[in-house]
Amino acid sequence: MNQQALSLILRNRIQITGAVQGVGFRPFVYRLAQEEGLKGWVSNTSQGVFIEVEGSEAALARFLHRVEAERPPHSLIQSLVAVSLEPAGYAEFTIQISDEAGEKTALVLPDIATCPACLRELFDPANRRYLYPFTNCTHCGPRFSIIEALPYDRAHTSMKGFSLCPDCAREYHDPTDRRFHAQPNACPVCGPCLALRDPCGNIMAKGQEAIVQAARAIRDGLIVAVKGIGGFHLLTDARDERAVRRLRERKHREEKPLALLVPDLPVAAAYCEICPAEAEWLRAPEAPIVLLHKRLIPALPPLAPGLAPGNPCLGMMLPYSPLHHILMRELRIPVVATSGNRSEEPICIDEQEALGRLDGIADLFLVHNRPIARPVDDSVLRVVLGRELLLRRSRGFAPLPIALDTEVPPLVAVGGHLKNTIAISSGRNIFLSQHIGDLETPQAHQAFSEVLGRLQAMYEVVPRRIARDLHPDYISTHYALKQDVPTVAVQHHHAHIVACMAEHGLQGTVLGVAWDGTGYGLDGTVWGGEFLRCTRRDFERVAHLRAFPLLTGDQAVKKPWRTALGLLYAMMGEAVFAEEGLLPLQSCEPKERIVYRQILAKKINCPLVCSAGRLFDAVAAILGLRQVVSFEGQAAVELESHRMAGVGETYPFVIQEKENGPLVVDWEPMIRAILAEMTVQTPVGMISARFHNTLIAMIASIAKRVGEPRIVLSGGCFQNKVLLEQAVHQLTQEGFVPYWPLRIPPNDGGIALGQVVIAASRELPHVSGSPR
Repeated sequence: MNQQALSLILRNRIQITGAVQGVGFRPFVYRLAQEEGLKGWVSNTSQGVFIEVEGSEAALARFLHRVEAERPPHSLIQSLVAVSLEPAGYAEFTIQISDEAGEKTALVLPDIATCPACLRELFDPANRRYLYPFTNCTHCGPRFSIIEALPYDRAHTSMKGFSLCPDCAREYHDPTDRRFHAQPNACPVCGPCLALRDPCGNIMAKGQEAIVQAARAIRDGLIVAVKGIGGFHLLTDARDERAVRRLRERKHREEKPLALLVPDLPVAAAYCEICPAEAEWLRAPEAPIVLLHKRLIPALPPLAPGLAPGNPCLGMMLPYSPLHHILMRELRIPVVATSGNRSEEPICIDEQEALGRLDGIADLFLVHNRPIARPVDDSVLRVVLGRELLLRRSRGFAPLPIALDTEVPPLVAVGGHLKNTIAISSGRNIFLSQHIGDLETPQAHQAFSEVLGRLQAMYEVVPRRIARDLHPDYISTHYALKQDVPTVAVQHHHAHIVACMAEHGLQGTVLGVAWDGTGYGLDGTVWGGEFLRCTRRDFERVAHLRAFPLLTGDQAVKKPWRTALGLLYAMMGEAVFAEEGLLPLQSCEPKERIVYRQILAKKINCPLVCSAGRLFDAVAAILGLRQVVSFEGQAAVELESHRMAGVGETYPFVIQEKENGPLVVDWEPMIRAILAEMTVQTPVGMISARFHNTLIAMIASIAKRVGEPRIVLSGGCFQNKVLLEQAVHQLTQEGFVPYWPLRIPPNDGGIALGQVVIAASRELPHVSGSPR
């Protein structure tokens, strides 16, 4: 190109950060450049996508506009920076090989459900990928579950052991093909394959025949372990009560609801009521399990009663991988699709591991030879106030980050003990891991360490501090204290509120309402009914629910009748043991009553709790709904499900003022009113409704006294749809601006985010102010 021609050409160097790898971004840029007549190159780097492009000023302006306006559907642009340079005289536009140098900041995309184009190919007999269970393209398929390092290239994934055949290689290297640099790209000639194995590991069938035989086994009432994208599922016929009961017995999962996989949306709608927002999430690329209300008049044939006993909801999902689509087309029935593990253990991801850990649970194993780089369980959400409320954040959502408004130091947060996730900070991003689970078993401890190590390694984060919970006995706390890195202790409920603040980008001061089951308090009591005036850095406890003794400590969590006795003892003293009509007391043997009376009188193993979660448990036991639970939150779920609609009354309560101390919300007048209503046989549904209404009134009363205009609602209790929706409506009517979690769980699955934001805020200059 001569000097005169060059003088009419401009060159831009463009850096794009965000979720721009694994979504077809480079071929998208290539096509735009071709259409605008531009020359230059595009490349993946460890930071994102780099572009050098030159042409006329008008063409460059159109190009930059179209990059943002027409970006691939699953991409996310966090920043786009363009710098003008002298023209270089490029002869064409090319796609260069990836650059692995520099800091690792590129975003890893979550696993994405099968796109419509791949689905059409999957069921087209004339297509070479007909019924091939590993079909994918740049718009769908595994991402986070197969990546091992950045940048996102095939050599850095678990697909590196599969060499592309000529046809797949042609697609992979063609910028105009939707499989251009689709790293999991494969076909029956060169890609992973299926096998059906017996419990001894012997191969019974391969390929499509393996799916046919697995479907036949499920129809016959057997339990089949199926290796999916992020781990194993245990599948059995959801209509077969004996099969469901057998699965529960083998898995040691007594009553906790089991998730369902259904063939399509009409089948889901036959069994559950589905609003438009719920239907949209069922069909979404994230493909979560969505909690849906059961139909009062169920479809025929009916589902097994044991799927979700005592629960008005069912968790349902649609097929999201080619394997699931093929299997469900073969079955055409609803199936249980619960995580492939024993209770309290992490999900299995390897077939050899599954043969051992699922021995005695699964009758058959439908497996494949594509390695899973990390466990990624199904995400779970429910629709509240027309928006998503994530209860478990994993496949489809992790590890997309929360972006902050300023860069923060490299930090790690190790989360809590239940529903554990971990978080790391890198630049302006905080990456929250996939759901790890309860840290109750050695297998869970190992999974926790592996997830933490791999996320740090992926982004090459060497932490300056480790943020942890205040609780000294959490496994995550023990882990943090053993590392050769200083730790930052973060109060549990402060972390809940700040996680929600970070999600919504809130700065300054808010009133946080943090209600859950348990959190280590600064005063030696168990917190959980908290009103905190918060910034991202500090907090002041301005109010809390009245404390009561938790009879036998943590053991009472699984026996709400003990929680109720402790609460009633705080009201009545030893006289409670003479009240024979009390339903919780009837669960206590006469000999036990003597022991428990002494325990309460001497305050032995009776820590004081002010927990809203334990208040729910106590009321459920008082009403006779649930004296013993088999999973966390069971009593509260049943109390919510019994609520009668259309009841507007509340019970009395008292707000006590203390000199130089927080306000205390006293629930005793409410409990006495509930006991009085039980003597006149007021319907349980009406009592439940008034109980919920009273909790809302407590929140509104404290909000008015404190006077902060912005109210943040978080903690496990706000998984309760009634509580959250009514609180938001009431606070809005009172003139407040309420916020609540959307894509960060309100339960302990979100506290790692809060921990790392708080730790970062304490590392940075203090600019946002402290609570008054």
